[in-house]
This record gives sequence, C-alpha cells and structure tokens, in this order.
Amino acid sequence: MVAVAVLAAGKGTRMKSDLPKVLHQLGGYSLVERVLQSCRPLTPERQILIVGYQAAAVESSLAGRSDVEFVEQKEQLGTGHAIQQLLPCLEGYQGDLLVLNGDAPLLRSATLENLIATHQRHGNAATLLTAHLPDPKGYGRVFCNGDNRVTQIVEDRDCNAAQRQNHRVNGGIYCFHWPRLAAALPKLSANNDQQEYYLTEVVDYLDQVMAVDVDDYLEINGINDRKQLAAANDILQNRIKDDWMAQGITLINPDSITIDDTVVLEADVIIEPNTHLRGKTVIGRGSRIGPGSLIEDSTIGSNSFVLFSVVSQSQVGDGCRLGPYSHIRGEADIQAQCRIGNFVEVKKSVIGAQTNVAHLSYLGDALLGERVNVGAGTITANYDGVSKHATVIGSGTKTGANSVFVAPVQVGEGVTVAAGSVINRDVPAGSLAIARPRQRIIDNWQVPPAPQSGQS
Repeated sequence: MVAVAVLAAGKGTRMKSDLPKVLHQLGGYSLVERVLQSCRPLTPERQILIVGYQAAAVESSLAGRSDVEFVEQKEQLGTGHAIQQLLPCLEGYQGDLLVLNGDAPLLRSATLENLIATHQRHGNAATLLTAHLPDPKGYGRVFCNGDNRVTQIVEDRDCNAAQRQNHRVNGGIYCFHWPRLAAALPKLSANNDQQEYYLTEVVDYLDQVMAVDVDDYLEINGINDRKQLAAANDILQNRIKDDWMAQGITLINPDSITIDDTVVLEADVIIEPNTHLRGKTVIGRGSRIGPGSLIEDSTIGSNSFVLFSVVSQSQVGDGCRLGPYSHIRGEADIQAQCRIGNFVEVKKSVIGAQTNVAHLSYLGDALLGERVNVGAGTITANYDGVSKHATVIGSGTKTGANSVFVAPVQVGEGVTVAAGSVINRDVPAGSLAIARPRQRIIDNWQVPPAPQSGQS
C-alpha cells in the first residue's frame, strides 16, 4: 500500500518567470505532469500534490486528473514543513509514503519501483534514493555502513574536508513508513541558517533507514533555472531517440532532431536532420520526414514524404508528398496520394485523393474532390471581411494558373477554369469557365518620351 506526495509549492525564483516552476514544459508535458507519470505503474492508493505559490494555476493545470488531491502549504518553510501538511489528511493511514519533488522530472518508474521494493522488503522506516555524483558540490552527503544503512546525512556547507570526499548524495526522493514518519514530523526544528524545517532531520528520529543508489545519477536532477531545464531536455531527448532507434527507426543526425515522448513512430520511418515532432503526432510506416520539417499534433500516413514543411493539427494520408515549403494547418485533411508542393498553404480544407496542388497556392475552407489539378497561384478567397465561406471544387477539375475562387462558390466535376479567372458564381459540371477581361492590343504603340530637365 503506497501513497505518493509531490512537493510543488515553490515559486522557483531562479526561473525568472511568472509561471510556477513545476508548470514549465519539458517534452510536451509540464514538470509536475512528468513526475506524476513516473508514478503511474506504481498504481498508488493516493496521489497528493502539495501546492503553494500560484496554487490555483497548478490545480487548474491538472483539472482533468481526478486521481490527484491537493494540499496547500500556505507558507513555504522547507520540505519538512511541507510534509507536515499531510498529517491531517493521512490520519489513520498505515501504508508507505513515497515523497517526490515536482521539479525532478527525469525519474524512471523502474527506479521508484526498486526503491519501494527495497523499502518494503527490509521493513525500513525510511529509504532514501541516493546517487554517486562526479561533482557532488552543493549536495548533502549520505554516509552508510556496509549494509547501506544510513548513519548520517551532512549538508554540503557543513562537511569537513574528509566528508567532502564522499560522492554519495541525497537525491531528495524518499519512501517512508507513514506511521513512523507521522510520529517523527512534530519533532522537526528550524534551528538552521534558513530557519526551515528539513525533511532530512527525521532520519535522526527513525530507526532502520537505508539508502538505495540509482543506476543513472542523471535521474535525480532537479530543475531550478532555465539552463537546468535545457539540460533536462537534452537528457530526455537522448532517452527518447535512443529508444526509437532501438525499435528500428532511422534518425539521421539525431542531435539536430527533437521528438516529444507523446509521438508515435511506426516501422521503417526515417527522420531527417533539423526535424521536430511534437504533441500527439503519429508518423505512419515507411514515411520520410524532413529535412527541416515541423509536425505538431498531426497524423502522417504510410509511405509519405514531408520535405521542409510544417504540418499542425492536421492529417495527411498514405503516399503523399509535401513540400518543399508547404504549410498544412487548422484541421486540414490531405487524403491519399496527394502532392502539396512548393509554397502551398492549406487551412481547414479537405483535399481529395490524388489531387495535385503543385505550387504557390492558398486553399482555405475548401473541399476538393479527387484528381483535381490546381494551377499555380490558385487562391480560395474565403473571407469577406466578416465571415469565412467555403469553396467546393468537384473531382477531375483543373484550375488554371492565377485563378481566384470568391467564396461561397461551387465548381462541378470535370470543369476547366481558364488561367487568370476570378470565379464568383457557381460553375456546372463539365464546362469551361473563363472570367477575365478581353485582351486588347494597340498597334504601333510607343512609350511617351520622358520629360526633359526643367520641363513640367
């Protein structure tokens, strides 16, 4: 039986932000969401978030999580004081309490499972997650006997020269037997430079406290400033990309690629350099994305190619070719075997299968049938200054270069639209539409001479 408490009350002044530190984003999730995700395989009995600074904003960010409770720490007087706030809500609880930090988003679930298993197997009062750091400066040192029983925790500033040679540090992650912790919490004092109540002091009042070393010391990294946030992103990206390459995904120049861990990649996908995959994106089997592309909250079908293009909140079917420099956005639906070419923007439109929009066009609020050929420079003029209107173009239609469709307008199937036409009335199927002034030619035309200097 395990409950989880996440410390998320601090302001995070070193972030220099109006946003609470735990709500800063890392790979598509907030820091605190990542901490909660690491607990999911543990199936905790309760998950309690201890909030303080901008508590309402933190609670609002997790409004969809009915499994999370909130306890307010009105004054931020240290980690021990934060856990003291749980005494009323955990009264009578007889299980274990896992204590996590809301700004330490890199913990793996397997690490927490091992911490809890060790704690319960030995019947410990407390079990600390520790790490051996190459440079432990600034961290409290943990001293153990040969059985990993904790004998002493010494803050860095209080270490003597010999103690500083110990590189085992406290990761700030704990598993406690709650009844024994609850008995120790009222004994904490604020007799220190910061005048705060430190959770580490409870070790002095508990018997059988053990340390568990984490395999990868980077897991305990907390985030206090933008530089550490960037470093955490690098660590997370390396994990994500290593996992995908192990599953058979080709990443060309991985250091130039970013992939959120909400992204799904199917077999034999190739990701080219300088490509970024974000949000709830799915890339279908055998597709090639990039170089230089951004795909966000979108689905790309199988065997499609996206080159130097942006796709956001849209879907692209199988066997499509996008780019270079196309922009697909606003719930656009590009169906199978379409070509969307150079400098084409598609917004909130359905483009039927095997349709070709080769270059220099804008299609907004449009519905195109299958096998439509859109000439260069075709525009759907969908906005009248007040409202958006739809353009419908039937299957097999060909639009000439530099055509404009003034919505609302419907063009039937098999229509040919002459180049340079402005179509503002419906066109019946199987017809030729020409909507442009008749060409005039003036014979023997000469450009008038320029006025001489001094003449008006």
